[in-house]
Amino acid sequence: MIRPDVLSRFAAACLLAALQGSVLGGEGTGPTPDAVVASDGSGNYGTVQEAVNKAPQNVPREKPWTILVKAGAYREIVYIQHEKRNVRLIGEGRDRTVISYSVSPKTKGPDGMEIGTFRTPVLTVDADDFSIENLTVENTAGAVGPALALRVDGDRIIFRDCRFSGFQDTVFLNRGRQYFSGCTITGAVDFIFGAAAAYFDECRIECLRDGYVTAASTPADQAYGFVFRNCTIASSDPAVKSYLGRPWRAHASTIFLGCEMSGVVRPAGWHNWNKNDLEGTFRYSESGSRGEGGDPSARVQWAKPLSPAEARKITPPVVLGGWDPRGSRN
Repeated sequence: MIRPDVLSRFAAACLLAALQGSVLGGEGTGPTPDAVVASDGSGNYGTVQEAVNKAPQNVPREKPWTILVKAGAYREIVYIQHEKRNVRLIGEGRDRTVISYSVSPKTKGPDGMEIGTFRTPVLTVDADDFSIENLTVENTAGAVGPALALRVDGDRIIFRDCRFSGFQDTVFLNRGRQYFSGCTITGAVDFIFGAAAAYFDECRIECLRDGYVTAASTPADQAYGFVFRNCTIASSDPAVKSYLGRPWRAHASTIFLGCEMSGVVRPAGWHNWNKNDLEGTFRYSESGSRGEGGDPSARVQWAKPLSPAEARKITPPVVLGGWDPRGSRN
């Protein structure tokens, strides 16, 4: 006869294994995590940063190193070092695994000086070939000016079913190529910005107050900047009004394809950031926008509508320089 206490421990272990399998691949078929982070002390590590620091370097692409972050609140700043390639960081659900911190440009650094905008991210991804799934990253500083939730400097980075929450400058895509699938991004002012090539697939964009969704700084010799496909742009406050984007740099490139736009989107669509002489260099386009905010009739004249045939050609591999992340798990 099996003792009740042994049976209980065995049942608990089976439940945890099933949960991890469901998170990592579905119905127990996913890979066993190489490391488990748990805020309650039940994992290998108590913080996300500890697990990232211990991940090996030079992980083979065909067998990524997997870190499971169990449900819980993790109040920390996380930096993914450049050497941590082919690593997967996976939570137990974006409503259950939350990495958060309050940091703003006026936060004092170790030297006693204010840190400035670009040192405010709660999560920085400096590695290539990294993926993050099923969790939330939030900067809780609020309406204090630029306060980043995410900064990405790596190439071929995948985000699936994540939430990134902030107010101004929530997501900074500085360089490289990124793919967002089924993610939610919240903010008010320039809350998706940077020079990277990024494809947003079926994401939800939530506007908290009047402002601008994007502020691209796409280099002149880069074919694409930000592309949103089948995304939803909305606000819980019907009084909020936002532009789709304004240009941080002269050759800013942003495209919306088949997106649902509530009345939060201003009829003009785009703002020139008072750079009237550069309207001919901005690369702003739409195709198939739907909803109250998707009416093309009042859009600014210098934005370019795309035909359905042109829109169909703007696929992830085209935007991301030949890289197709849709079937990849790392």
